Amino acid sequence: MANVKLYNIEGKEIGSIELNDAVFGVEINEHLMHTAAVLQLANKRQGTQSAKTRAEVSGGGRKPWRQKGTGHARQGSTRSPQWKGGGIVFAPKPREYSFKMNKKEKALAIKSALTSRVVADKIYVIDELKFDGIKTKKMQAVLDSLKLDKALVVLDAKDDNVILSARNLPRVRTAQTNMINVYDIVKYDSLVITKDAVAQIEEVYA
Repeated sequence: MANVKLYNIEGKEIGSIELNDAVFGVEINEHLMHTAAVLQLANKRQGTQSAKTRAEVSGGGRKPWRQKGTGHARQGSTRSPQWKGGGIVFAPKPREYSFKMNKKEKALAIKSALTSRVVADKIYVIDELKFDGIKTKKMQAVLDSLKLDKALVVLDAKDDNVILSARNLPRVRTAQTNMINVYDIVKYDSLVITKDAVAQIEEVYA
């Protein structure tokens, strides 16, 4: 099992914690990680874009001039794509971008992402992360003590004080264990996670 340092809220090392290899020590599957990230972004797309083809724009029923003898190139309709006000070539239409992954594939993708943070030495386990109020400075102080700039903070339970304290930090995102995803884990340089959150993740994915 991988051993990582355990920190307190002041960023001081207070010991170490063993991570379950079934979750934090798997063989990294980059293909599934990529698929999971694409899935998340694709599922967010509305797919409501739309434009009219030459068959849908109004007008243009009459041939603008005779076929021969005018000196102009032959034209059949003023609603052809080359005309102003004409239709759009291969016009985009509303469509569904979302797709699905198997549960086991999703789980392996998340475990691969978590393992990649361990391998890169970018996982920081904190004994406890609780504030007595909503203070962005307190959240920034925690990150500064760990010398972090861009981080995903994973909590074991919903804590409004922590969530709202991190909300105004543009390079920080908070998530609960049941909301973690591959895209966020990979997007943010470091993973800050509470000790209880580690236990919850291992219980779900081990």
